[in-house]
Amino acid sequence: MFIKRRGLLAAGTGLLAMPGVLRAETGWPDKTIRLIVAWPPGGSTDTVARIFQPRLQEILGRAVVIENRGGASGAIGAGEAARAEPDGYTWLLAYDTQATNESVMRLPFRTMEAFTPVSLVATGPLALVAHQSTPFRSYADIVKAAKAAPNTLNFATSGVGGLAHVATTLLQQQGDFRMVHVPYRGGGPATQDAVAGHVPLFMSNVVVINQHIRSGVLRPIGVTTRGETRHVPGVQSFAQQGVGDFEAPTWWAFLGRAGTPKPIVDKMQAALARTLAEPAVRQKIEEQGADVKATGPEECGRFLEGEIAKWGKVIRENDIRADS
Repeated sequence: MFIKRRGLLAAGTGLLAMPGVLRAETGWPDKTIRLIVAWPPGGSTDTVARIFQPRLQEILGRAVVIENRGGASGAIGAGEAARAEPDGYTWLLAYDTQATNESVMRLPFRTMEAFTPVSLVATGPLALVAHQSTPFRSYADIVKAAKAAPNTLNFATSGVGGLAHVATTLLQQQGDFRMVHVPYRGGGPATQDAVAGHVPLFMSNVVVINQHIRSGVLRPIGVTTRGETRHVPGVQSFAQQGVGDFEAPTWWAFLGRAGTPKPIVDKMQAALARTLAEPAVRQKIEEQGADVKATGPEECGRFLEGEIAKWGKVIRENDIRADS
């Protein structure tokens, strides 16, 4: 009887999808799991992680501990994850800067070589917002002001080389105007200054600015989705305002160390998919201004490759560097 059961498992009958069977076969997980968030507490990546983390650890049956390793636009935390043993006990919740950092910085790793994709967790719009005290109400207003006085209009982002910075650079490239980039060390500090009116414009994911848009302190000018988004109702996309097929979604992806055994990756992906499918988890993430995706590893990998190629081209064309 025991031999028959072993034979069924070796034949890949689908029993591997059952947590009890997989635990017996791999012994995973049998200790605490680390989830590295390469940003400080309070930012969008930390917010998303802390929404799904409690339920994920319940499903896995082991503690999932979030470690905030901020710095260098996510590169420090990603580097920590890239050095981890591929044993399934260290994972990374990556932000969109994962696709731009390797073109902006000299990193000791390449994303698609150092990591194995697990799931695209969520995507969402970036929004260019203006402080309520400014006269700007549309993308055309921004272009007009920037062309009238080139390199004088300031815009803030969470850091050099992040998607918000690179996407705004592409907007300027396509619209033939120039503004001055004011980079911050994370979305939290940038949001504080934007809300205080210290910078007139701020390009950010909606997760960290949603409440300030709702309060009216920050006025949305345009969003980076292909069309309008339910997360910023009534605001046109840049494509709808005349910027061709412009699209620049922000995103969060769950990655493992390259070389992690496939049964472990598959179990983590299944547990994460189950977590993100739960109405309470999905609702909390979407209330923040993001759309849950919960893809499989292959789709996640294709998405990452596309983002790295697309934004790498913009970075090279505009000579964006970490010290710029």
